[in-house]
Amino acid sequence: MLICKNIEVDFDGFKAVNGVDLTLDRGEVHFLIGPNGAGKTTLVDAVTGLAKYSGSVVKDGEELRGKKVHHIARKGIGRTFQTATVFEDLTVAQNLDIAAGAGRSPWALLRRRKHLPANVVETMDRIGLGKEADTPAGILAHGQKQWLEIGMLLVGDADVLLLDEPIAGMGHEERDTTGRLLHDIAADRAVAVVEHDMDFMRAFADRVTVLHAGAVLASGSVDEVSGDPRVQAVYLGTATDEKEPADAATA
Repeated sequence: MLICKNIEVDFDGFKAVNGVDLTLDRGEVHFLIGPNGAGKTTLVDAVTGLAKYSGSVVKDGEELRGKKVHHIARKGIGRTFQTATVFEDLTVAQNLDIAAGAGRSPWALLRRRKHLPANVVETMDRIGLGKEADTPAGILAHGQKQWLEIGMLLVGDADVLLLDEPIAGMGHEERDTTGRLLHDIAADRAVAVVEHDMDFMRAFADRVTVLHAGAVLASGSVDEVSGDPRVQAVYLGTATDEKEPADAATA
């Protein structure tokens, strides 16, 4: 569903991403892993229009390099951040209704509606928040906020989801629920997950791409990647572990 070719991101002479090829397929949960500084978040920033890059990103036959962030989002590419970005003063239902209302005027978005669209109701149930429709998003548990943000992408018709550390700060039960949700979503979408948690990756990844120093170190199934001596070396700490400049660049 998404084809990235020879992606390079340069920050004043430092190559944060260096010649990365990546293909995301419908029906797969594709994990992007690697040590800090590997270029994972920077790659996602490039795909979503938040970082300038050279190379090619193609979705549905259209080249997206140079397109604005809103155009890329309208092409069905959605992302989450490490800290959930939801409207905390609005309810769960209102957050989803606004995310689903790309075709409505600003005044219509602000008006309370007696009946929610069917896709909003269905998505609340799908993300496990059906009983929290009238709950302000600000008082949701950490994991629930992450699920709400994913739901906002779903009602906005994103079919390529790029999720940045979606289980950070979650307990064991929330992590398992999130993993099952990702597989449910991936049935008719492409899902990429930037993650550090190896147990979560082993439990829920269909495919894994390992980045190191801005380049692809290995790619394949969980077993193939886990058995690669180069990957083992990186995670044993024999490779350089530098802080990734992506957050500063994005800000």
